[in-house]
Amino acid sequence: MSCCAVETKTSSCGLSNGTKAEKLSPPSVLGDAKTYDLVQDYYGKVLSTSEDLKTNACSAGGAPHPYLKALMKSVPKEIMAKFYGCGAPVPLGITGLRVLDLGSGSGRDCYLSALLVGEKGFVTGVDMTDEQLDISKEYVDDFCTNAGYGKPNMKFIKGHMEYLDKAGVEDESVDIVISNCTVNLSPNKHRVLSEAYRALAPGGEFYFSDVYADRRLPEEARKNEALWGEGLSGSLYFEDFKRLARETGFADPRELSRGPIVIRDPYLLAVTGDAKFYSITYRLFKAPGLLEPTNEDYGQYAIYKGTIKGHENAYDLDENNRFVKGKPALVSGNTAAMLGENNVSWLSPHFQVVGDRSVHYGLMESQTRPAASGPPAPPAASGGCC
Repeated sequence: MSCCAVETKTSSCGLSNGTKAEKLSPPSVLGDAKTYDLVQDYYGKVLSTSEDLKTNACSAGGAPHPYLKALMKSVPKEIMAKFYGCGAPVPLGITGLRVLDLGSGSGRDCYLSALLVGEKGFVTGVDMTDEQLDISKEYVDDFCTNAGYGKPNMKFIKGHMEYLDKAGVEDESVDIVISNCTVNLSPNKHRVLSEAYRALAPGGEFYFSDVYADRRLPEEARKNEALWGEGLSGSLYFEDFKRLARETGFADPRELSRGPIVIRDPYLLAVTGDAKFYSITYRLFKAPGLLEPTNEDYGQYAIYKGTIKGHENAYDLDENNRFVKGKPALVSGNTAAMLGENNVSWLSPHFQVVGDRSVHYGLMESQTRPAASGPPAPPAASGGCC
């Protein structure tokens, strides 16, 4: 199913202040059960292919990376046709890792991930829609055999992304969690993020695309069933999402890319009014004890090794941090943690992080700069960045 300081402490089940969470992620006005039924019916019975969607959500995230696009040629046609995501949230360089796909739908991103992790890695897709699960499971054995694997390296299980524990996903059991335009369909986004955090091993990452709005939507829009199916009613105001991410343990959410979503249907356009919607890919890292609320300067720098296939010359961590192969770049403590400080992050094999946190130089006043660029320029009269 798809639509198109130190880290925050959480309780054992990953939940914290319920009242605050409801303000940031208001519960579905349709009720949990009705929302589940609506989404299952929409993606299991109403939609035949992505052409049936009433927005451009499936293409708003932009073209997939050329390497992923090449791999898609080996994915079964039915799985491609039943894909309803809003981006291509499948990170490269994940050989040997454990991947969990939330709301895996027809399984396209799982099949791509299965090729990327190789025979020593493993991919698990979780979905609540029987029709989608039937399609995703049908081709697993033949696909893995054709990839040259001795046994399948992926599986699909039925469950809700809010209750991964009930689906059998254990604590700290995966390295990467992905999701393609499905969190917006959940009636309880706080639990989704909390469960993703629980499932991730230290150094892991929630790497996903979803639909976001430039404002909090009125109740009329949030209770519209057609908008729920299209993933718009459940979209969060992106500032609320970032606050929710921090509250559930992901202390420093990073935006990688975004693209506008165009509503084609006149009725839906009238209901949404002036609200603007975007497909955004976020990166949420789990690095206990290393991520602070702000990006602090400890004089550290990082060097990208150029070892990720598809990113041989440079690597974009997020919209502000681009690393050119072999070129030292000053980084904040948070960025150092995401890239591999203390060899915690899954990215650590691909980066050399130099320096520790023994000396603090204040707030990081810019993102990546050459390590030998000299003293920073005087601050501007207003504004700022980190």
